[in-house]
Amino acid sequence: MSSSRRTAAITSQTVNFSFLSQHDPVLQKLAALAERFVFEDPNTALIKIRQLAETLAKGVAAQIGLSCGRDETFLDIERALRDRGLLDQSLHQVMRSVRMAGNEAVHELGGDRREAFYQLKMVRQLAVWFHKTVTRNANFKAGPFIPPEDPADADDSLKEQLQLLRETVAKQQAEIEGKELKAEELAQKVAEQRAAYAVAVSNEQAALELATETEEAAKQQIAEYEMLLEQVAQQQATKPLAEQEEIVAVSQQAADDIDLDEFDTRKLIDQQLREAGWEADTFNIKHSNGTRPQKGRNVAIAEWPTDDGFADYILFAGLTPLATVEAKRKRKNARTALDQADRYSKTFPTDADHLSNGGPWDDFRVPFVFATNGNPFHRQLIDQSGIWFRDVRISTNHPKALTGWYTPEGLVDLWKQNVSEADQKLLTEARDYLPLRYYQREAIEAVEKAVVAGQREMLLAMATGTGKTRTAICLLYRLIKAGRFNRVLFVVDRRSLGEQALDAFKDVKLENFQSFPEIYDVKELGDLRPDRDTRLHICTIQAMVARVIDQDGDDVPFPVDQYDCIIIDECHRGYILDKEMSDQELSYRDQTEYVSKYRRVLDHFDAVRIGLTATPALHTTEIFGHPVYQYSYRQAVIDHNLVDHEPPFIIRTQLSEGGMHWDIGDEVKHFDTFTKNVSTDTTPDEIDVEIEGFNSVAITENFNRVVCQVLAKQIDPSLPGKTLIFCVRDTHADTVVRLLTEALEAEYGAIHNDTVKKITGEVDRTSEAIRRFKNEQLPQFVVTVDLLTTGIDVPAITNIVFLRRTKSRILFEQMLGRATRLCKDLKAPGEDKDYFHVYDAVGVYAALQNHTDVKPVVASPKTSFAQLVGYLNSESDTDILDDVRDQIVTKLRRKSQTIQDKWAATFEQLAGGDPETTATHLESISVDDLRTWFEQHPTLTKELDRSRGGSSVLVSDHVDQLVSVERGYGTGQKPEDYLESFREFLRDHAEDIPALMLVTQRPKELTRKDLRDLQIQLEQHGYSETAIKSAVRDTTNQDIAAGIIGFVRYVMLEESLLPYEERVDRAMRTILSSQQWEPRQRQWLDRIGKQIKENVVIDRESFDAGALKQQGGFVRLNKVFDGKLEDIVRRIIDSVWQAAG
Repeated sequence: MSSSRRTAAITSQTVNFSFLSQHDPVLQKLAALAERFVFEDPNTALIKIRQLAETLAKGVAAQIGLSCGRDETFLDIERALRDRGLLDQSLHQVMRSVRMAGNEAVHELGGDRREAFYQLKMVRQLAVWFHKTVTRNANFKAGPFIPPEDPADADDSLKEQLQLLRETVAKQQAEIEGKELKAEELAQKVAEQRAAYAVAVSNEQAALELATETEEAAKQQIAEYEMLLEQVAQQQATKPLAEQEEIVAVSQQAADDIDLDEFDTRKLIDQQLREAGWEADTFNIKHSNGTRPQKGRNVAIAEWPTDDGFADYILFAGLTPLATVEAKRKRKNARTALDQADRYSKTFPTDADHLSNGGPWDDFRVPFVFATNGNPFHRQLIDQSGIWFRDVRISTNHPKALTGWYTPEGLVDLWKQNVSEADQKLLTEARDYLPLRYYQREAIEAVEKAVVAGQREMLLAMATGTGKTRTAICLLYRLIKAGRFNRVLFVVDRRSLGEQALDAFKDVKLENFQSFPEIYDVKELGDLRPDRDTRLHICTIQAMVARVIDQDGDDVPFPVDQYDCIIIDECHRGYILDKEMSDQELSYRDQTEYVSKYRRVLDHFDAVRIGLTATPALHTTEIFGHPVYQYSYRQAVIDHNLVDHEPPFIIRTQLSEGGMHWDIGDEVKHFDTFTKNVSTDTTPDEIDVEIEGFNSVAITENFNRVVCQVLAKQIDPSLPGKTLIFCVRDTHADTVVRLLTEALEAEYGAIHNDTVKKITGEVDRTSEAIRRFKNEQLPQFVVTVDLLTTGIDVPAITNIVFLRRTKSRILFEQMLGRATRLCKDLKAPGEDKDYFHVYDAVGVYAALQNHTDVKPVVASPKTSFAQLVGYLNSESDTDILDDVRDQIVTKLRRKSQTIQDKWAATFEQLAGGDPETTATHLESISVDDLRTWFEQHPTLTKELDRSRGGSSVLVSDHVDQLVSVERGYGTGQKPEDYLESFREFLRDHAEDIPALMLVTQRPKELTRKDLRDLQIQLEQHGYSETAIKSAVRDTTNQDIAAGIIGFVRYVMLEESLLPYEERVDRAMRTILSSQQWEPRQRQWLDRIGKQIKENVVIDRESFDAGALKQQGGFVRLNKVFDGKLEDIVRRIIDSVWQAAG
């Protein structure tokens, strides 16, 4: 032992840190110095406290194999512990508080007695956590914190605090012993505490005098201890992962046991209030010290007297009282404490020195109330955590939990906001001035009504291509203009989508032909923190995670009032890690394991949340609720706001029909997607790969070549329209680019190099590539993986090609959605895009016919087998252990296919059986036997969690050739079969669907609603107008745009098929020649004819919408036709359906 370490060992046990004697002497030495100087030299004490906290953190890190080098800061260590799950949010608050106070003591020579005393109590919490973790004893009881003797010159406030703390300790000890102390007994207990503390301090002082040494020697001791920790970390890093995760589990339980008393909670709240911008210090800035509100100061004044007790804080903005605050200790219910804050608001004494805050409101004299127990916001323990808040000015406002405190500016903004007036404007102001379609106006109206009703989460579901962004722009304009919201965050999940959204905000003209950025201040992508007068901030979710969840160092947290409304575009994407924890999981997991950073960003702000999506998913509705308005793809097609796709081209090859097979002993090539190396070996078993594994389990260039040759024959690059091809992975996309280029050149001769391009996350300048695809002639064929599945707007896409399987109906519909947008004059002037084609080479249609999205048992892939096995060893509750076993078995079954594909032999060697046999066995044995089984198979846990690089896939040389290209009218159906089934459906439902009778017998009585209802019912049974038209073309070789009414009459009445526009032209010629018309009447008849072509049915409602409404609507036009407009329209419709004869 070195001389410095020998000297350190002399130090006797400290008063509150005696349990550290089991560990390195330097820990107890630092604790003793902190205690010694807490009142004598607070600055030194804070520095020692920080050193102790950092050393404790390094000690815990070493236990799980984390090596902390000299270059790593305390903050680095804190982050590492948080990322590994050893720091929950409560413990993280404590460690951050100690670190920041120590930093201030070092750099600014700051610190007073009260701060040093508070941080001494905090570092003891860290020491207890350290001891429990290192000794693996989560049940260790350290006893209460014993307060030191009063310093000779202590002020009355500090003496009072210390006395109250001593009495609290005495009461706690009595409770443990089952006693109730009388006043004289309590005084005796306190006296005994003080005497014991004096003896301990005298012993400690003597030891410290013996151990007097220079600061350099102290640093040497710490350096030597850190060298020991390096060795410990290296040893622990070699231990099985399950053992490390057992340590994590103990650490999490130890962190959860931290219980701050009311004084400590108040100090923590002081710090939080200061970070939010309030002047706060419970023991100095309080009413009894003479603190009063002042102009220009935002102050949290403690212990403010009301007519019914003392409020813990009153928040003043200048001279205006804005909020009452009730603070409780951690174990108290935060929400219940709000009642006390209510009482203080009602009994707050009016004072001539205070400015009016606009009250009272019923019995309330202060507009806002807060309550907290200092416990960080936890979604599933919401009543016991967070900062509870209520705006009491409106009786229907309900309490809600916040993640942080309002800033003074934010609270003033909220106070000045007149929500009732804003709501009234939203309900009464017309929406006609906005450039919107009918369903977009209905969507805005639905959201506004939900906002007025007090709804905090809303989901707006609108099919891809129907103008969600335009709708959102107009909605935000109205909400901000009405004063309902002040600052809006528009969240996207990709930079390219953010740029596209910004372009839309600049392009859409609102009032006075001005765009949103011309009216209001907008902050774009890359702006870190918007100004208070910024109305809109466009940002990626990744950037918000970095600024809110993973913020650097001691930066002031993002205010919870930074935004009062958040719009989340494409809100269905990538957030399936969110999962409510079971009651058992709450006992042994930190919520960050299951709540994605996306959800935590949304929770951070006190804002109304509006999700935009085309495809609501289960997890989406769990966050935002069911849609307040839904405009489906089928409705949009019926309204001619989107185009439909014809029945898909199903590409069948020999390999797709029969699969790929390797016999035992065959030579097999393996491609490592991480190293890009190809290796060859012989297979010990037969291998079969079906179509769903093409290009994922096995690379098959010959299959891809055949498909590309089909595409080259079907899609002429000289014709208008673009093609989007979905592949499995980036390397697969490269292969398809090469093979499709070869196939096109073989079919058409030399083509431009940019005709076929890859656009994935791997390409240079992705956003520019997407813009070229949208705006320029080339590329015409784009090959992608996931990058272009959502949100990208390229109207000219007329072909979607599937070379990858997906099990997600949502993703499948998003992929199809890339081609549904209208595109005017695509083929030639006046010839618009009217449908798109789908090419299915991997059977994705058949695979999704009966697919439903289910919520998985294990929702978080971050939960490792080692963690679960660790819980087996650290938990004793039978319900928890049963839950852990279920998750182990479920996780193993989920992983079984990967095991079979990549390391089946190794698994069987380690486990003694295949994955399913092993899972069944583990499911059937007791928890004790399960624990023993994993102890007997230590290597298996590590192998189950080991990442196998980029994975290995088979490389197939199997020969392939085309079998057929068929249309997907249904399982085994030909176009004539499809039309026959359509005929049978109409015949069977002739009386069930009232509109069928009108279509066949009285078409002039058909309304727009009747027609829309009919189309929706037909679509629901698989009979879309586009599919029927395609089947007619495939059976008659005639491409006739007869319209849905014409097709129904063709099938049911065997009426001749005529293009619908030709029918209308003939009818209009008949009407125009039937009598003398005035010139203006002729002009209006021409317009009416065009409306009938566009809308098929025209009724009175049609004249009071769109362009006809702008010209005066039904009433004005009826005067033009001498009150006979309805009769004339009926005659036209009659003539339309008689003109075929």
